[in-house]
Amino acid sequence: MADLKEICKSLYLAYIADGFEAIPFENKEQYLHDVLMLEVHSRQATKITRLLKKAKFRELKWLKDYEWNEAIHLPATTTKEDICDLQFLKGKQNLLLLGSSGTGKTHLATALGVKACEKGHEVRFFRVADLVGKLEEALKEGTLEKLKRQIDKCDLLILDEVGYIPFQKQGAELLFHIIADCYEHKSVIVTSNLEFGQWNRVFGDNRLTTALVDRLVHHAHVVAFTGESYRLKNALSSVSTVVGIEG
Repeated sequence: MADLKEICKSLYLAYIADGFEAIPFENKEQYLHDVLMLEVHSRQATKITRLLKKAKFRELKWLKDYEWNEAIHLPATTTKEDICDLQFLKGKQNLLLLGSSGTGKTHLATALGVKACEKGHEVRFFRVADLVGKLEEALKEGTLEKLKRQIDKCDLLILDEVGYIPFQKQGAELLFHIIADCYEHKSVIVTSNLEFGQWNRVFGDNRLTTALVDRLVHHAHVVAFTGESYRLKNALSSVSTVVGIEG
């Protein structure tokens, strides 16, 4: 038995080595098939776990838990199924999720990123302010090209919360170059609480903002979230419940 495990390990069949004894035997063909599928499925599960960890999501979300509603407005040529099937990713297109805070933008962006990982794609998730901070720090330390190469390896870049914190000129320019490098080479998902006309408040330079928006909007699906905040709604519901109990 030890020899069999050593042979499996020498052939880089580590999962077969650990699990072949538990597979029931009906006939030779069935057994061989099930043993090999054990290796395939185990490798896939390990890869997905690695990709999810590498993406650095703030928390994991899934599409099956996402509540689509009439306050989420899709482009005329885009369907919910198109988005959930990651059609935009296949075409290296962008997905821009715009609307008030708490309306489900980050949940959807994260869930799509998780599904991309499950499909074998490399994903990077950043709150935009955090990414700009990392870029500025890397520039000071002389490691900017290394960070840019790490980002360049991904198939999907998720930029969360554009608009919450304005950037200095240097940070805005560094972010612009990241987005420009993604243009027509990989998909970008952006969440923002601002309309495009207000983005110059964040980037502080009208010409840079125009160039950035131009690259993001070209080949993009823009989804508008017009509902009220889920977090606020839940908080008010909890308060009403407590008041009702106390009354």
